Amino acid sequence: MSLEALRARLPDYARDLKLNLGSLATEPVLTEQQRAGSFVASAIASRNAVVTQAIIAEFGPLLSAEALVAAKAAAAIMGMNNVYYRFTHLVGGDYPGLPAKLRMNVMAKPGVDKVDFELWSLAVSAINGCGMCMESHEKVVRHGGLSSEQVQAAVRIAAVVHAVAGVVDAEDALAG
Repeated sequence: MSLEALRARLPDYARDLKLNLGSLATEPVLTEQQRAGSFVASAIASRNAVVTQAIIAEFGPLLSAEALVAAKAAAAIMGMNNVYYRFTHLVGGDYPGLPAKLRMNVMAKPGVDKVDFELWSLAVSAINGCGMCMESHEKVVRHGGLSSEQVQAAVRIAAVVHAVAGVVDAEDALAG
């Protein structure tokens, strides 16, 4: 399925999502790799097979093999980290001071520019709602030279992709 086919699948009540999905596909403030990786990582984090297939079919070819793996890795590692660090942040107590004891090697050697990987991690963290992770990744990408507009663009991609996944899930549930 292509991005256009995904957009066509959205019902009229999700017209704004159709429009946003189309405009974000060519978002000019991000590099092609940043934009494509943000879409891929966000689709995986949104946990909808149809959306993930369509997004990877559209944006996967715009990424090198290493960058595609890195975008997938960002979604994978943040799926774990967002749960763990959201827990430690919300519960507090002794937990934030305890070592995580979770392997996170990909964060040290993601296979792409560190800023791009961190941007994708930020997009996934926004979807998963981990404030601690969002703050941490935002600080890294801003220190790495990205502007607030670039950060916002990646989070806008995450927001729209996540909303599209929710609509596809709802429509599939209603059709089934």
